[in-house]
Amino acid sequence: MASTLISRASHRFLKYSFLSIQYPSPSIFNPLISTKPSISINRNFYLSLGPFGQYHHQDSKFEAFKTVRALSNFQFVQHISTSPSSLKEGSEGNKNQSGNVSKANISWIDLYLPRQVQPYAQLARLDKPIGTWLLLWPCMWSITLAATPGQLPDFKMLALFGCGALLLRGAGCTINDLLDRDIDTKVERTKSRPVASGLLTPFQGLCFLGFQLTLGLGILLQLNNYSRVLGASSLLLVFSYPLMKRFTFWPQAYLGLTFNWGALLGWAAIRGSLDPTIVLPLYASGVFWTLVYDTIYAHQDKEDDLKVGVKSTALRFGDFTKEWITGFGIACLGGLALSGYNAEIGWPYYAFLAAASGQLGWQIWIVDLSSRADCNSKFNSNKWFGAIIFGGILAGKLVS
Repeated sequence: MASTLISRASHRFLKYSFLSIQYPSPSIFNPLISTKPSISINRNFYLSLGPFGQYHHQDSKFEAFKTVRALSNFQFVQHISTSPSSLKEGSEGNKNQSGNVSKANISWIDLYLPRQVQPYAQLARLDKPIGTWLLLWPCMWSITLAATPGQLPDFKMLALFGCGALLLRGAGCTINDLLDRDIDTKVERTKSRPVASGLLTPFQGLCFLGFQLTLGLGILLQLNNYSRVLGASSLLLVFSYPLMKRFTFWPQAYLGLTFNWGALLGWAAIRGSLDPTIVLPLYASGVFWTLVYDTIYAHQDKEDDLKVGVKSTALRFGDFTKEWITGFGIACLGGLALSGYNAEIGWPYYAFLAAASGQLGWQIWIVDLSSRADCNSKFNSNKWFGAIIFGGILAGKLVS
């Protein structure tokens, strides 16, 4: 219904714009899109219109006019989002400095999924894959380290862990939103989330969580018995993590323990046991890596966190954040080097590790901790750090 009304209004506006302009070379424009005329129409075109705007001749020009109207309508509609949060943002005045309406952030969820499914996909953060990547990389590091020297890692296992990371990350987000729904309504970045905004009830969220965990269990059962027990034990961390910000300034460290469990599980899935000299430095390096990127991420919400009363390393470190995360970055790289050395990995690994050091140092050095946009950008860049380390382990194993 809304789209029909918008289309009719746009059609009428364009029609009256044609009939009301008396200049020799009038222009058609949509004030919701641009303040400058975009298409000029020759005056002879008006001579082909009757007193009531009916068309007599010049079919090609009329077809051009219809095309212009269609394109203008499309440009108008593309500013409207089917996402309730985006509609709210637009109603509150989502405009740039010149007064023009800015383009809404429309994800693939809004474009391709049925409306009834969209809140659940948003609850699982399917439109924000960075969390899945950050959860998956330690798994892939470990699986590749456990591969036989000179051979590629087990592709079936990589695929299983990829699906598992997607499901477990989604389940973690669901748990987080259910437990934090009272806090999320008070934080600018999170108040439009499905549970906090009322799109989904807590009961619907719980049902969806059960669905996610059931699928995750199906993946876990395909692993060996040692890995099943190890994987199931991570659920304690997953369920308790959202509560940590209420009690400690170090929830990012707890997230590191949770998100990097795959560094242990990946090795166990291949070898059926753990080698502490390899997996413990790898696990520790992942925890330190998480402290780097999630502290940067936490700086986006530090003002809201102070108002709400929740804690984070961003508040704990304050103006000394860069010194702290520099130390965590060095510890991360040291753990990766030790793990590779104990695994007797080939020399290419250390070349890739040097490149990863540069990437990590770059984001720590230039991040603007007072800018939410820049913090988010540097946080997202960590998927490349994980990819570089994975490439180094793969290359090192192939030549070892």
